[in-house]
Amino acid sequence: ADGGTIFLDEIGELPAEAQVALLRVLQEREIERVGSSHPIPVDVRVLAASNRDLEAAVEGGTFREDLYYRLNVFPIRLPPLRERVEDIPILVEYLVDRYAKQVGKSIRNIEKRTLQLLQAYDWPGNVRELQNVIERAIVLVEGETFAIDDSWLTTKRSKVTNGTARPVTSLANGEKELIEAALAESEGRVSGARGAAAKLGIPRQTLEWKIRALKIDKLTFRKR
Repeated sequence: ADGGTIFLDEIGELPAEAQVALLRVLQEREIERVGSSHPIPVDVRVLAASNRDLEAAVEGGTFREDLYYRLNVFPIRLPPLRERVEDIPILVEYLVDRYAKQVGKSIRNIEKRTLQLLQAYDWPGNVRELQNVIERAIVLVEGETFAIDDSWLTTKRSKVTNGTARPVTSLANGEKELIEAALAESEGRVSGARGAAAKLGIPRQTLEWKIRALKIDKLTFRKR
């Protein structure tokens, strides 16, 4: 990264020992290779991001105050998704196109009601939650119009506001449907670029375990 820029994501999760090491690099502008005692000058711009409240972490003693002020030279606050509803249609359009290409589908339209649902939801999981909802819908969608099941968002909202979770059986049934849809598209293949694991975005071993646990017969999805 010497002479360039390095991006440190989730800086708030950095262990105490690593915080000390990073602070030294930022202050001294030099590093030492493992096993060496010779300092090497570095000229690097550091960008750091965190979804945690670092000021609160400093007060709580989990993040070094001196490192916080060393990093906090030019802070940029990115509002959560619920505070920038006007961005949701643009993000949805981009993510639908991205995930549709990954699974080889052609999505030409986005249902108006779906956009309204997505804009009305408060997104406690922020953009990552939006990505997961859209990727899940892309796997299940049939035809050229993108739509979601509004129960996905209603259930999540009730879980946040009322503290009630979905029954385990409902979760299992939903997961089984999702896996079966992916297996149908991949003609029973689990691994490979066009396999069900790739379509679902999970490791092959994880999918194999879920198939056994949910008692899914993947052979029924293979072309004869």
